Amino acid sequence: GLKGKLVLKIGSDTLPYHAAVAGGDSHPSRSLPAAGQHNDARMNLAIALTAARYGAATANYTEVLRLLKRTEPGSGKQRVCGARCRDVLTGQEFDVKAKCVINATGPFTDSVRKMDDQEVPNICQPSAGVHIVMPGYYSPDNMGLLDPATSDGRVIFFLPWEKMTIAGTTDSPTDVTSHPIPTEEDINFILSEVRNYLSVDVEVRRGDVLAAWSGIRPLVTDPNSKDTQSICRNHVVAVSDSGLVTIAGGKWTTYRAMAQDTIDAAIQAHNLPAGSSKTIGLLLQGAEDWSPTLYIRLVQDYGLESEVAQHLASTYGDKAFEVAKIAQVTGKRWPIVGKRLVSEFPYIEAEVIYGVKEYARTAVDIVSRRTRLAFLNVQAAEEALPRIVDIMGKELNWNEQKKKEELEAARKFLYYEMGYKVKSDQLTDSSEITLVPSDIER
Repeated sequence: GLKGKLVLKIGSDTLPYHAAVAGGDSHPSRSLPAAGQHNDARMNLAIALTAARYGAATANYTEVLRLLKRTEPGSGKQRVCGARCRDVLTGQEFDVKAKCVINATGPFTDSVRKMDDQEVPNICQPSAGVHIVMPGYYSPDNMGLLDPATSDGRVIFFLPWEKMTIAGTTDSPTDVTSHPIPTEEDINFILSEVRNYLSVDVEVRRGDVLAAWSGIRPLVTDPNSKDTQSICRNHVVAVSDSGLVTIAGGKWTTYRAMAQDTIDAAIQAHNLPAGSSKTIGLLLQGAEDWSPTLYIRLVQDYGLESEVAQHLASTYGDKAFEVAKIAQVTGKRWPIVGKRLVSEFPYIEAEVIYGVKEYARTAVDIVSRRTRLAFLNVQAAEEALPRIVDIMGKELNWNEQKKKEELEAARKFLYYEMGYKVKSDQLTDSSEITLVPSDIER
């Protein structure tokens, strides 16, 4: 969800962010995003958990192999009536029958549409966006900057995120893949642009890139429009001749409206029973009893560190108490409970156990989709992996071979997809810190 607030505008009265960091008043009217800090992985999971609470059957690690069709009596038309699926973890295949099938697969939109009709033209134009994470001192607290007109016309921003700084982004055509990889060229582009906004005495160092990743934006053209070449800036809902409903494009800030438009289209296309939408104002999992001071109760009732308690409250909402209940005793005077996975970050071992209860099935799930450790510091994530695998092994009854496979798979993920490889390639970077005791002022 949203956490904290960001200054909405930067002008002559706010620029002293400024003297030390932003380089004086050379950018008197840069715009800033009017949004809080978004934990997209947690948001995605909260939506799925909330849907399950209201009766949805949910499944992760499930791949669609093909669409099922039936012949409509009378017309002889082929109608989509389900999907043949495969459990990626076990290899088991099974059929899911449905009155209506909705294709909501982001950059994989066209691959599913072609399961329905091989001749259908592509509507998705995938674009790669690379982001990097740097130390928190690159941005002031509660203030970020966005420039929509960089040296080559792309957008650049750097924002405080989880006490670090996130900077991006690139925008270049790409192939659709489940494993996008950041490149050194993309990382250097972002660093080069960031330098334009900082004081000349602030050295932007390649060694300060703590993590890097590439995502795929599913930009789409509207198949319902006469101009099928122009990119649609909003979402698109389309229904095929066989009844497959596709929702594509859009953005996080309009996800609820996207879902409502999609369901409305499904109801109309398949003559389904209709009712008023129940999602306006619906609280997601963890929001019901949340309050800004919830973390204080976690500190007082369980003896958690304040930083850990704040993290749990902002991440899990009122479900933070369930995490605290299973937190291990530290054996110290303080904190009483809550063993950290790594010392620099507020993630605790109990979150691994709780993550398994929330459908985490791989070590990658934990370091990237339940915690954000891989996105904040790829080396810290690598250091935490052995302990994460041990805890998951106990919860999921993994044998030693399975634990070894999970460890190797997670390290491969960090190496290629989270920037560990490009960081390792830069170990000879001149920005490496080499201090001796005499260099440090006493």
